[in-house]
Amino acid sequence: MLTRTIQQTIEKQLVPNKAVIIFGARRVGKTVLLHQVLDKFNGKTLLLNGEDYDAQSLLEEKSIANYRRLLSGIELLGIDEAQAVPAIGEKLKLILDEVPGVRVLATGSSSFDIRNQVGEPLVGRSSSYVLLPFSQQEISQQENLLQTRRNLEQRLVYGSYPDVVLTDDAEANREYLKNIVSAYLLKDILALDGIKNSGKMMELLQSVAFQTGSEVSYDELANKLCISKNTVQKYMDLLSKVYVIFRLGGYAKNLRKELSKAGKWYFYDNGIRNAVIGRFQPLALRDDAGALWENYIVSERMKQNLHNRYGRNLYFWKTYDRQEIDLIEESASGLSAFEMKWSKDEAKEPVAFAKAYPEASFHTINRNNYLDFI
Repeated sequence: MLTRTIQQTIEKQLVPNKAVIIFGARRVGKTVLLHQVLDKFNGKTLLLNGEDYDAQSLLEEKSIANYRRLLSGIELLGIDEAQAVPAIGEKLKLILDEVPGVRVLATGSSSFDIRNQVGEPLVGRSSSYVLLPFSQQEISQQENLLQTRRNLEQRLVYGSYPDVVLTDDAEANREYLKNIVSAYLLKDILALDGIKNSGKMMELLQSVAFQTGSEVSYDELANKLCISKNTVQKYMDLLSKVYVIFRLGGYAKNLRKELSKAGKWYFYDNGIRNAVIGRFQPLALRDDAGALWENYIVSERMKQNLHNRYGRNLYFWKTYDRQEIDLIEESASGLSAFEMKWSKDEAKEPVAFAKAYPEASFHTINRNNYLDFI
């Protein structure tokens, strides 16, 4: 079983009367990680499933006496699917304030839901982490270099969800990803009051999938889908909060002709992107290999950034005269630019960027060197 990058950090954060919250999309392995941490913990533990009626009943009476009785001798309380427990934030606050020595580790699929319930009550009492599909860094625990090279096309087409990585059956992976999209992908969003149009949400996702690596216009999407621009923005925001897609803004500091308000959207997982549009053909039969490569590399870099908490700011760069760079990273160590090439060619640094940012480094990420990057 693969060890997740954030596991060791989470274990260090489990101190008495503090909570650690793990957010992430459904089926990325939050429950498995929760079990792994509890199994390694050197002390008495209690695991509750927030979706279980009995577990909800145990937590229902919000009183000091109830929680001290429930957690007597317990050093680590684990709560899976914590967002399903009513008023979970207030209950965890009371537990952490009034039950000496207890630690809490909770998972939640719907980030905006659990954050609304947990965030304010637990200010100063909790830390949060995002768990995404497997990164190549994590998969390398069970793959040698030759296997990784051979599996590259599979990663571009089927992605890196745990059940997909651990299965070699292409047909089973296709069915699994289709099921994720139909049964899980929008579940958290559609559970919200006022979000009823799953058809428009899926059409929006499909449109974003076909524009991977290109700028996305809210106005164009609104016209195409016959919905308001505000609705498009709302849906995109919700899809990002449940870790389906993420946005890169335009980097602009030195030139008037740089685009600063535009945005590119990427999927956290290539397999989900392909399942949304129903395309699982081999790369040799596709016209979007370049887009798949760019989405894969950018999403892997985003996983690396979030899982390791590097604190990098990620952007793309483009000018009105169409000079562009796929990825810009701004960090404490400086400014770096990266161009993704599915071919093994070397990209040329745009003249305007080189003049505006002479201190920045420029790199081509292709199949020869990508493993050093991700």
